[in-house]
Amino acid sequence: MRGITAEGGFAVARPFWSGQVQISLVSFGVKLFPAVEAKSEIRFHQINRKSGERVRHQKVSEGDETPVEKENIVKGYEYSKGEYIQIDPEEIANLRIPSRHTLELQQFVSLDELDPAIFDKPYFVTPENDAQAEAFAVVRRALAESHKAGLGKIALSGREHLMALSAPSDKDLPGLMAYTLRFAAELRSAREYFAGIKTPEINRESLDLAEELIRRKSAKFEPEKFTDQYEAALRELIDAKLKHLPAPAENKEPSRGNVVNLMDALRQSVGRPGTKKPPARATSPREKGKQKVAVMPTKSAEKRRKSA
Repeated sequence: MRGITAEGGFAVARPFWSGQVQISLVSFGVKLFPAVEAKSEIRFHQINRKSGERVRHQKVSEGDETPVEKENIVKGYEYSKGEYIQIDPEEIANLRIPSRHTLELQQFVSLDELDPAIFDKPYFVTPENDAQAEAFAVVRRALAESHKAGLGKIALSGREHLMALSAPSDKDLPGLMAYTLRFAAELRSAREYFAGIKTPEINRESLDLAEELIRRKSAKFEPEKFTDQYEAALRELIDAKLKHLPAPAENKEPSRGNVVNLMDALRQSVGRPGTKKPPARATSPREKGKQKVAVMPTKSAEKRRKSA
């Protein structure tokens, strides 16, 4: 994000990208804002264990180890071993590519056609100004009612991305959502990883129990219920060190008992009776007497022990 500015009485981040959305002959100006931000408050630096001083990194020339100032660093393409073509950042910024300023929606697809694996980063999309609001609203409504997403390409962060534009799932939100998508060539083949998985015959009862377990644990998704426990544990560790206290002990998982097999685990998970335990063997009166003698010494034996 490039800073904060006031718009419409609210403090919002400056747009990450501004340009045109184009659908055939229809176009309107929009602004893109990153929909996520880093919330971690804990930042680490590298320090020297022996001196406790911060370790700093310098960019140096490979030949003589001379430090190089930031303004003197350019990009280089190695066209031959040790031979480079220098390219200035301004030259890259001025590349002749339409998607630098225009997101042209080339086709529309149903939302359920988009595999979650290809989604990368989400963005909020707003009209560039009030003059663009009518066209923006018409396209937003059309996307919402058709349950479609528009696909196009956009140049962001030094490369071109595939992007999907759709209406938010919350119908009361008047904006649009954009998602950068991964190109097919970036995704590894799932078949290569899943090829060795065995597919055993599934017992109908176990499947019914698994489906019942899923139904019992199904609920409306509320993102605020899920928090970063790793961050909280780091804070607890830092606070302990500041107070010269021992590091907090790891919370051990409670014992869940021994589960004999999948069916027993499913039955117990949904609260159904599992495999019956074998009845305890009855103890005879004679055995009970032997147990008492073994644990309770007689008075005569106690006297002999004391005299000894």
